Amino acid sequence: MMAANPIAFLDLKASNAQYREALLEACARVIDSGWYIQGQEVSAFEQAFAQYCGSRHAIGVSNGLDALHLILRAMEIGAGDEVIVPSNTYIATWLAVTQAGALPVPVEPDPATYNIDPARLEAAITPRTKAIMAVHLYGQPADMAAVLAIADQYGLKVIEDAAQAHGARYQGRRTGTLAHAAGFSFYPGKNLGALGDAGAVTTDDDVLAERIRMLANYGSRVKYQHALQGYNCRLDELQAALLAVKLPHLDGDIAHRQQIAGFYQRELADLPLVLPTVLSGAEPVWHLYVVQTPRRDALQQALAAAGVGTLIHYPVPPHLQPAYANLGLAAGALPIAEAIHHQVLSLPMGPTLTLEQAALVVAACRDFFAKG
Repeated sequence: MMAANPIAFLDLKASNAQYREALLEACARVIDSGWYIQGQEVSAFEQAFAQYCGSRHAIGVSNGLDALHLILRAMEIGAGDEVIVPSNTYIATWLAVTQAGALPVPVEPDPATYNIDPARLEAAITPRTKAIMAVHLYGQPADMAAVLAIADQYGLKVIEDAAQAHGARYQGRRTGTLAHAAGFSFYPGKNLGALGDAGAVTTDDDVLAERIRMLANYGSRVKYQHALQGYNCRLDELQAALLAVKLPHLDGDIAHRQQIAGFYQRELADLPLVLPTVLSGAEPVWHLYVVQTPRRDALQQALAAAGVGTLIHYPVPPHLQPAYANLGLAAGALPIAEAIHHQVLSLPMGPTLTLEQAALVVAACRDFFAKG
């Protein structure tokens, strides 16, 4: 049965409409200022985001990929080095490593949480390993205590890929403060999304923060003086101003996502679906609500016919992408990630999704399985 009104996977137009007047005022303020790069808007947002995360520093950058790449560069990780990455992640995690000139070494996830499995880390460590990049996939914090314990034992850096986990907590602390540094994305569809590309790095390391600021600004601390071979990866004033409008509402949006996720967890529990498992001590922010079924494609088609939007995050794991054919990891090399990518389906989730709409999503799932 088709829903009376189609249910979008994520309604960005409605999400931003809540703040329309404030966003327009922020745009006008930036336009009228005459200052569009590295001004007061960026500084104010950096301070607010650092305070929100609980970190000493937040450095606004151009996007989430650049955030991770700049962290690696600032740590002087590059050619000849290895960085452990999850086999189950968006390709940006891997791209940051290869852009730095290092080799991504994939480690399989815990099938229950989808995040990197600490029990598999030691076997992947070699004399060339310099860092572990832990992804908080779908907004679920990785098992950072276990990851950090292994990293400390081998003298490795730990980097959080927190692109999907703004505001998530692990053992009482927010993501962005759980490792040596963290990279965030403010892509429009994220829990804290800009109206274009944007990102940030958080860290408590003063030296690392200064290097990242310089690298993001052509390697310069003082205009026309370049101490490093840097990049142009700056957060612009307009996106910073827009993000500053939305940041105070993030916790409210998270609470709403948690309510929707709790509803899904209860109402889908008796269906033949693998539902998300929450790690002990973790408070996910439910950037995505992901279920698994061997009948994924058929379920997605049935939901589409019922007017329910879904997405697959992600259909092809990084090691099977043509971009990484050079690593020689053929099908079957990373079976857990491959199985996950064949079965996952992301159900509607967002700050404007209503419980009534979520109930229609559940009803459509029930109808599919009732038909066998």
